[in-house]
Amino acid sequence: MGLKQNLHNLKEKYKGTKMEQGFNALHTFLYLPNITTHRGSHVRDATDLKRVMNTVIMAMVPVLVFGMFNAGYQHNLAINGVAEFLTMDNFVVGLSKILPLLIVSYGVGLGIEFIFATVKKHEVEEGYLVTGMLVPLIVPIDLPLWMLAVAVAFGVVIAKELFGGTGMNVLNPALTIRAFLFFNWAAWMSGGEVWVQGAVERAQQIAKLKLQGVEQLPDAISGETILGTLAANKEVAYSTSDMFFGYIPGSVGETSTFLIVLAAAFLIFTGIGSARIMISSIIGAVVMGLIFNGIVDAKIITESSKFFGLMSFPFWKHLMVGGLAFGIVYMATDPVSASQTNKGKIIYGFLIGFISILIRVFNPAYPEGVMMAILLMNVFAPTIDHYVVQGNVKRRMKRLKTKTA
Repeated sequence: MGLKQNLHNLKEKYKGTKMEQGFNALHTFLYLPNITTHRGSHVRDATDLKRVMNTVIMAMVPVLVFGMFNAGYQHNLAINGVAEFLTMDNFVVGLSKILPLLIVSYGVGLGIEFIFATVKKHEVEEGYLVTGMLVPLIVPIDLPLWMLAVAVAFGVVIAKELFGGTGMNVLNPALTIRAFLFFNWAAWMSGGEVWVQGAVERAQQIAKLKLQGVEQLPDAISGETILGTLAANKEVAYSTSDMFFGYIPGSVGETSTFLIVLAAAFLIFTGIGSARIMISSIIGAVVMGLIFNGIVDAKIITESSKFFGLMSFPFWKHLMVGGLAFGIVYMATDPVSASQTNKGKIIYGFLIGFISILIRVFNPAYPEGVMMAILLMNVFAPTIDHYVVQGNVKRRMKRLKTKTA
């Protein structure tokens, strides 16, 4: 009771000052706002935007923790060739790399949100609570922190605040941040080495020494290093269970399809995630995968084709590799940038899955297509909803004319 009274006194103290918005944001993080409606009819509910965002964060915590173990596991596996998964050493390695990404993501993003709220004199918006968690989960483990800070600033200012803040953005902010990173620092965002902690740094050291004309590389670099092990095992074939449960290299949060499926069920059960978008996205990916498999089976292309490998990849395995599952569950379902109508959600989701596999197979410049597919459909979501609504209006007008005839 004393704590609540002290908080109330502080609220009165900061009321009308520049600190009011910042204090209210911290106060309502734990306590419900005491603001109530006074006129008109309203739909009353026990939840609010902040609680919705916290529920999504709860759905991301398992993949975050798994990503910490997997980061250390991939690191030790690359060095030693053998490693156990659930060890404290793996967790410490992952934590030491992922925690700074989280701190920078939230520190820069929320800092900008607080600045805009103070200057514009409006409440601090809760939308970045989810974005701040998503960003570290969709970037490589060794991404330099200054790059992440610049990208987060760009994403928050350009993709959110420029459009009016939370609820007004056209593009998914987390994917906008990732796209900014990809197109500005592609070498840090793609390639076999970026997914294993320490490998990029060793690759740069080796390249630098070779440019200097050093033929005999130091043992610390040329011996049993991550880079050497990766090169020696470039054609490693991962089992289906490894791909499904997540014991493979990748972005921090994307590898475990199993945990992502559980998160999808949780979000659908709580009514926050759209089952229509998720299911239609899966169908779209499966259809595109089946088309490619059919082309291979019909021998329309030969094994000499540069597209043969991915086109012959079993359609159902496409769902377990890369960021497809993660993107479908956590970002395609963004209620702001996704379609709003029921039929529109089905069309929107189907095209995301369909285009993701299309880009994955046909465009070597983008090793993963889900980012571009979701951003593209974010742009077309309002158009999809427009034609769905117009179609409904035309059908109702037709029925009305039939009845009055």
